Parts: sequence; structure tokens; C-alpha cells
Amino acid sequence: MKIVCIGHASYDITFPVDEYPKENTKNRIQKRVECGGGPASNAAYLLGKWGLPTSFLGVVGNDEYGEVIKQEFEEVGVDTTYLEVNNRMTTTNSVIIANTNTGSRTILTYRPETIKMKPVTLEIHPDIILTDGQEVEETNHLFQEYPEAIRVIDASRPTKDIIALAKQCHFVVCSYQFALDVTKLTKSKSLQHYQQLYAKMKEQFRGRIIITLEEDGCLYESDGVLKRIPSLKMNAVDTTAAGDIFHGAFVFGLAKGYTLEQTIRIATIAGALSVTKIGGRYSVPKLEEVLYYGQSK
Repeated sequence: MKIVCIGHASYDITFPVDEYPKENTKNRIQKRVECGGGPASNAAYLLGKWGLPTSFLGVVGNDEYGEVIKQEFEEVGVDTTYLEVNNRMTTTNSVIIANTNTGSRTILTYRPETIKMKPVTLEIHPDIILTDGQEVEETNHLFQEYPEAIRVIDASRPTKDIIALAKQCHFVVCSYQFALDVTKLTKSKSLQHYQQLYAKMKEQFRGRIIITLEEDGCLYESDGVLKRIPSLKMNAVDTTAAGDIFHGAFVFGLAKGYTLEQTIRIATIAGALSVTKIGGRYSVPKLEEVLYYGQSK
């Protein structure tokens, strides 16, 4: 199974803090964590680390940050043939404040709307395409060029482009906030709310819908029955990239031929384990660890 991940690549700088800083104050930080990031980028990193043939399509600048991202990919075997290095741009940066007492994080990302990758011609035939919706034109091209490939979208931002891409996908794996924004419903934890939410999502998307509920697990449908897989209860220090890691592990399950329930369970475990470490790349768990937790549940 050949996998293509296409989308956003960034260089993340994370500042862990004991409490969120107050506005208009000066704060001395004792530590910072730096590594590559981005939804499709982190998913590709996980897939490479877990031993699957994966290529990443995206764009970085011809700078130190872009070089680090490329090296990180290559260290875990991700094919960087289609990683565009653009001399006219600076690699996207994300500055992250991670509250280690609560696990919450605040992310500031600078990426001009004018940045987009150039068209590419693949020398491989992808079996699975994962997109985060960042490179819209090239993703649409891939969908048209490889209609038989399994299409998966990491849907987190309810833009017109991402919604349009999601409507073409076999699997719409979205955040709870994305589902709320699309359906115009108000947040709730009742069964009736989840049933209404899922029904309204099905009105818009033809693919299988998986809604991540963060610490409350994951919502999906099997044989017409709405189900929820609970998350592991972990001591969260940084939730950055938990969703990205979920999506990477989800694609892993698809590539391995797991059932939908097995796939979601492994993805849920991987996402939960990731919150115990700081930094997107560093929080990707080992496959053996995920499988161990999966067998013990």
C-alpha cells in the first residue's frame, strides 16, 4: 500500500508553561521544544515511523527550518521527492504555548495565503491519499488523477475549500468543532445531540464520517448504529498534534486492512498517548506501545 499525505508543513516552536501567561506581561521561559509540524506532515511522519511507504507533498522554504523538516522525514523513511523547496518563501512557523498543567495549547501560525505548492507529477500510484485541505488545487488534481485511491481528509477548518474536498472523500475524519461549525449546532454531551449532529453531517458528506471528541473519544457509525469509542485517560501536558497523530494512525489501520472499529481504536489510542509528551514529532508513540494498549483493552 502506497500512501500520499498532502498539505501543510510547518516548523513548530513550543514553549511549555505552568500556567497561561497574562496579557501585557513579560515571561521568562525555561525550555523550548522545536520540530516539524502540520497536520498532514505529522501524519506522514507517523506512517513513516510505523514502517509504511509514505510520500509527503507540500512546500517549505529554502532555509534551515525547511531543511530540518526534510531531515526529520528522511530519518523515518518518508519519501521527500515531492517536498517542494521554494527559494522565494520562508518555511511556515508555528509558535505554540503549551499549558502543561491542563494540556491545552494555543497556536499562532504564520502562512501567507499566496503560498501554495507547484503542480507535480507522481512517479508512484497511491493507494491512499490523506489531505488536510491546505493544498486545495493539487489535492483536487490528485483526486482526479487517482480516482481509485482511498481518499481521507483531516477536516478541522470549516472553509469552503475543505468542505468541498471532504465531499469527495471516502472518509471524513473531522474534529468535533468542525462538525459543530458545519451543522450549526450547540455543544452538548447528550446522546440526542450526538445523534442529531451525526445525522446532519450525513446530509452533507457521502463518505464514512468519524468525529473526534478529544478526551471523550470518537464518534462513528457501524451497521446503521451510532457508536463511540472512549479515549484513554492520560495525564495531558500538550495536546498539540493529537489530532494529526489520530489521522496518521487511522490511515495506518486502513492500509493494514483493519476493520473500521479496529482502525478507530488504534487511532484513538495513538492520539491519547501523544498528549503525554511535548512537541508534535516527539509525541508520536511507537507502534508497539499502541498495539500493547490495544490488546490490553
